[in-house]
Amino acid sequence: MEWRDDGIILGTRRHGETSVILEVMTRGHGRHLGLVRGGRSRKMQPVLQAGNRVELVWRARLDEHLGFFAVEPVELKAAQFMDSAASIYGLQLLAAHLRLLPERDPHAGLYETLAVVLDHLREPQDAAELVVRFELLVLEELGFGLDLQRCAATGAREDLVYVSPKSGRAVSRAAGEPWRDKLLALPEFLQRGSKRQGDEAAIADAFRLTGFFLARHIYEPRGMDEPDARIGFIAALKKALASIPPHNGENAA
Repeated sequence: MEWRDDGIILGTRRHGETSVILEVMTRGHGRHLGLVRGGRSRKMQPVLQAGNRVELVWRARLDEHLGFFAVEPVELKAAQFMDSAASIYGLQLLAAHLRLLPERDPHAGLYETLAVVLDHLREPQDAAELVVRFELLVLEELGFGLDLQRCAATGAREDLVYVSPKSGRAVSRAAGEPWRDKLLALPEFLQRGSKRQGDEAAIADAFRLTGFFLARHIYEPRGMDEPDARIGFIAALKKALASIPPHNGENAA
């Protein structure tokens, strides 16, 4: 068995004296593990860092085997994330989300979105909005997607400001007003066609929204706690965003 693919490194763990087991998110083969012989060498260690983009050849006698990776660097960007707490936690969080998916299950959309998020991970405003969208996509890929395009009560597509915690569907301002205390906020930047950036309050609302459905549909049924990386990422983002002067620009994400 053999295949070739592009990949983004999620992490490694030691195997024996000189090798590592490499975990990658690939374009066509999903999240995949494989053994890299000599992965702990001086030459390979800088390559096998989380966030780097690589070209991979995977070989194994049978498809169900762990197999071996041959790795060639494409873009070594891991070092640039190390000077930011938000970036470090962000890398860990993205990997934690991808580990919710079955291994070797293709998710091309998540791979492409992951690449975009990594390109903006050092920019707190863009990183916040993109990671929220990544969480929405993870929910969708796992079969728990939210419907944020039209009002659950009226079918309207305008002035959607709430989300029903029961159905995961958007609710318009008028329809939701009597139950506003029981509904989740839908930030404007997540609404269809919006070009507005989210302020600190909107970003907090967005992570509260995705966090609610991640907990209900994924963490609690699996007996999991919210990842420490998510808590750390949100806290680091809050600190970083607080230092950015407010403005009313378009959403760069």
